[in-house]
Amino acid sequence: MKLEELLNLLSKKTESYVNQSLLAESLGITRQTVSNRIKNESQVTVSELKKIENFFGVRLFEDTNNSNDNIVKINYYTDVFASCGTGNIVFSEEKISIPVSTMLINGFSNKKMYSMINASGNSMSPTIENGDKLIVEHWNGNQIQDNKIYVFCFNNEFFVKRLSKNLDEIIIKSDNPDYRVRTINGTTANELVLIGKIVSIIKTL
Repeated sequence: MKLEELLNLLSKKTESYVNQSLLAESLGITRQTVSNRIKNESQVTVSELKKIENFFGVRLFEDTNNSNDNIVKINYYTDVFASCGTGNIVFSEEKISIPVSTMLINGFSNKKMYSMINASGNSMSPTIENGDKLIVEHWNGNQIQDNKIYVFCFNNEFFVKRLSKNLDEIIIKSDNPDYRVRTINGTTANELVLIGKIVSIIKTL
């Protein structure tokens, strides 16, 4: 769930207008940080949701019918590390099935396929930190959406980066300013294998 969507949900749950300043106070961060994260379409994490619920005294995703309709099981590939840095080679694909609230998955649909992997490195900091769990919406042939975060394979290594497409070239960007923007083009661009789009960042399980 994106922060902008969360603001609307909070206003509905609390029956009062919740602005960026109040949200920042609940998270212990600055209003400017909240504004920047909304601009970057940053998603709220599980630990942040708990802070917000405690601050406002509400249950954001409570199921009043006491059913599990808002829970989906997805495959968590415990040994798959997609690099937020210089690249990682995947050596195994051991997996376990874990339950995840659909409310944490941006644009959830029963018709889509999801899985969870691990983040490694700091090139996507502060959006994604080393060790974060990433829920991936598997690629189904759609066009790259500019500036969205994707996991992809290039030269037999897995990466997590923001991608944009410009004619016959793909622009690869990191959120950490210490990392330069890269581009691949021509026949080389065809070697990039898109795995999927990151639709949730989970700090704690």
